[in-house]
Amino acid sequence: MPEIRPTSQTQFAEQSAAASSSSPSVPPAAPAQGSPAPEILLELVDDDGVTIGTAEKLSAHQQPGRLHRAFSVFLFDRQGRLLLQRRALGKYHSPGVWSNTCCGHPYPDEPPFVAAARRTAEEIGVAPALLCEAGTVRYDLPDETSGLIEREWNHLFVGLVTAPPAPNPDEVDDTRFVTAEELKALEAEKPFSVWFRTVFEAALPGIREIAGRDW
Repeated sequence: MPEIRPTSQTQFAEQSAAASSSSPSVPPAAPAQGSPAPEILLELVDDDGVTIGTAEKLSAHQQPGRLHRAFSVFLFDRQGRLLLQRRALGKYHSPGVWSNTCCGHPYPDEPPFVAAARRTAEEIGVAPALLCEAGTVRYDLPDETSGLIEREWNHLFVGLVTAPPAPNPDEVDDTRFVTAEELKALEAEKPFSVWFRTVFEAALPGIREIAGRDW
């Protein structure tokens, strides 16, 4: 069972997406043509979410997996609709399935809030107009299709988006804004990421603060 650690009402504070400029981490440089892709390191954590080291991204997701830090973002428009993405078909993990606005991993020593704002802009092509912490959730979720496993200490974020998405086709195949009822219908019809329902339910208190009690 996932272990959910919600942010309390008093801790549910607005943070500026402009904080992304304060990241102390430097992302891997783009490889020269014909060169192998740079190694991407994830931050390993213990069962209390304390950093204990790093591991290469793919190896951390191969069975039996290694517990690492991650983040999940849920952005809503002014009508209270959730922005979903369908992951690009070229991704090695969970290609072509629907998921929340953005998920990813901070670089080692990069604050999760900064990573969430940065990666949302990289994938969706628009920065959050508002981004708030919504707790954490820890889970172990195997993906039968890929054979990989998600062993993550996931920092949850909810917020608003006010500009139209301009997704990066290398990362995102499609986007869609949905109401709560439309989400239920889409989940019944289309495949979703193995982690979606877990992180969505963990983030629900924060989602309702942003998007209303219809969720």
